[in-house]
Amino acid sequence: MAERVWFITGVSSGFGRKLAEEVAKLGDKVIGTVRQVRQLEEFNAISPGNTFAYLMDVTNAEGVKATTEAACKLMGRIDVLVNNAGFGYVGAVEEAPVAAYRDNMETNFFGALQVTQRLLPYMREQGGGHIIQMSSIAGFRSSPGFSVYNASKFALEGMSEALAMEVAPFNIKVTIVEPGPFRTNFGGSSIKHATVEMEAYAGTAGAFKRRMSAQNGEQEGDPLKAARVIIDVVNADNPPLRLPLGQYAIDAVRAKLEQVAQDLRAWEAKAGPTSFTD
Repeated sequence: MAERVWFITGVSSGFGRKLAEEVAKLGDKVIGTVRQVRQLEEFNAISPGNTFAYLMDVTNAEGVKATTEAACKLMGRIDVLVNNAGFGYVGAVEEAPVAAYRDNMETNFFGALQVTQRLLPYMREQGGGHIIQMSSIAGFRSSPGFSVYNASKFALEGMSEALAMEVAPFNIKVTIVEPGPFRTNFGGSSIKHATVEMEAYAGTAGAFKRRMSAQNGEQEGDPLKAARVIIDVVNADNPPLRLPLGQYAIDAVRAKLEQVAQDLRAWEAKAGPTSFTD
């Protein structure tokens, strides 16, 4: 298989780092973005000649423009884009300020959107590519206490579904990856919490927060195995639009689909006949 060029945001740790390492082992080139200067040399040293670090904040439009242009000029093409940069936020709807929603959306949704928009022209011109949107099972099913993060990932998935249909004629594929709990920094340094905790939500949002804290570092998911599955998806002739990762995520998708099906069965007779009769 011909050497490919990957552009992965957020490679300092977690899924982004593990995926970049595995891709470089295969001999592919990896453009990886980081947020701190000290991380540049560290990433470049993973596989000299294969890993290339750039300082970039996905929320900075000018920085995204400059970095994507520089990367495409250096490599001549981008075959795989992985929008991985993001962070979580825990707090009930009533506990989380509107600013928290805006902040999370800026990174998780708008950041991924503008990186995608900048690289799409190159993929169209070269006649193909693959966009991997790192979502979460939280982008398919909500949880109490996770509404801020849910909102950002639901938005990402909605945009990406439309994108997949728009770019299919250009041989550009889109896959939305939906991991469940994996042993990354997500439950630690990559998550923020509402500063206000209301007793009224102790049994819902509060319980969710405690559960996430308790399982941090003990999650069942192995990021290395996840990275290898993502590589398999990129290699596939017919990759899926959605890829739940881990048994927890697969079970959650099935439960959500069954819940929706139950509501349809219960209300179809009333909700269906709402058209004009004349």
